[in-house]
Amino acid sequence: MLKKAVAVALIAGFSAGCVTSTDPYTGQQKISNTAGGAALGALAGAGVGLLAGGDDRRNALIGAGIGALAGGSVGAYMDQQEAQLRGQLQGTGVSVTRQGNNIILNMPSNITFNTDQADIQPAFYPTLNSVALVLKKYNQTLVDVIGHTDSTGDDGYNMDLSRRRASSVANYLMAQGAASQRFEVIGMGETQPVASNATPEGRAQNRRVEIQLVPVTQ
Repeated sequence: MLKKAVAVALIAGFSAGCVTSTDPYTGQQKISNTAGGAALGALAGAGVGLLAGGDDRRNALIGAGIGALAGGSVGAYMDQQEAQLRGQLQGTGVSVTRQGNNIILNMPSNITFNTDQADIQPAFYPTLNSVALVLKKYNQTLVDVIGHTDSTGDDGYNMDLSRRRASSVANYLMAQGAASQRFEVIGMGETQPVASNATPEGRAQNRRVEIQLVPVTQ
């Protein structure tokens, strides 16, 4: 499944590079034909990594020329990334949590999506643009984008909605230049609540998209 997910992400990244689109927030061109050529090169390099087996995304990144972090440099690298994320996201409503060498960004649905929708609210574009800037600077991390819902409604529908929301966030970040090989999109539905679903406040906390950043290590 992971190999399929990576392959789809790579194809999507290549396809996006072949056309020029307009950023709905800035009005600027996001990807040019030159980027299409770059995407083809990244796709070929990532293919070498995938053939090596093991951790597909890690190998894809190494195949695309992004090196792995070694030993004692991992903590310092993640410290710097965490500090920049905290600076960029202060006052946005997005929390930054450190767990070991991993960083988790928690994006509540009330600031990212309208009720029962998977389209990102335009007012949230600047926040995601800030995240994308840091992701591009610190490219030696894997990016897991994980969608969650509350327990209201059908289980299957909630699972699908959580994945669609996570996909919207991941696609937006990739459109801003974050390498597609780094991403995995996961829908968790209502299976991982962080608060009680018995209250409106708890349900609001459970409706979220999380981004987990994991260092690529040797």
